[in-house]
Amino acid sequence: MDQQGPYTFRAVNLQGWRDLTFLHWPYAPEVVQALLPEELSVETVDGRAWVGVVPFRMDRVRLPGLPPLPYLSSFAELNCRTYVRHANGTSGVWFFSLDAARLWIVAAARVLGLPYMWCRGRVDGDASGSVRYRSDRLLPGRAPVRVRAEVEVGEPVGDADDLALFLSARWWAFSRRAGRLWQVPVEHPVWPLHEARAVVVDVDELVRAAGLPAPTGAPLVHFSPGVATRLGLPRAS
Repeated sequence: MDQQGPYTFRAVNLQGWRDLTFLHWPYAPEVVQALLPEELSVETVDGRAWVGVVPFRMDRVRLPGLPPLPYLSSFAELNCRTYVRHANGTSGVWFFSLDAARLWIVAAARVLGLPYMWCRGRVDGDASGSVRYRSDRLLPGRAPVRVRAEVEVGEPVGDADDLALFLSARWWAFSRRAGRLWQVPVEHPVWPLHEARAVVVDVDELVRAAGLPAPTGAPLVHFSPGVATRLGLPRAS
């Protein structure tokens, strides 16, 4: 998997992704493919697709050249995702859902076709010990969607293996808006990954809400203290 960004582009948004945990489970490819746009094919490793739940702390969200706004620019976020390849050969991430604890980011991202949901969430702890995540989706009249997770953070990973790179080194995010597929370029340093162990994992409601069966077995876990990220303008695929 390429460890570099997609190409040189003009950033329109800057973000910090902090205290982030990758929780991944293998799935049958046909189960995941059934939920994707026809232009996208699920990518596999050894015949298995992967579905991830990724909670983290969003930090210092801002426009280039401007300072982050207190309160509004830092919040808990999580996403449910898989890994895909477009018919044009571009690999990237397909988000089944994204939950954010600031209503303004939900409204802005939905304009771009990203399936954001408003939630009440928090992230506690850091890389020095354990990190705890909690999220409750705020959708009155809908079935509850909550996430609870806690991981114990271990030693830094020297050289990430091929699977870890497959699951983390992604430079495009796909979305559907106005009947068209769009791709957003994402640039950041290679993830500084740590070994990690899941102590608490409760993500079944989130994954089922995405249309997938609940995951089975222990997740594959990676932790990262985070990266600074640049996002570009969406382009039609």
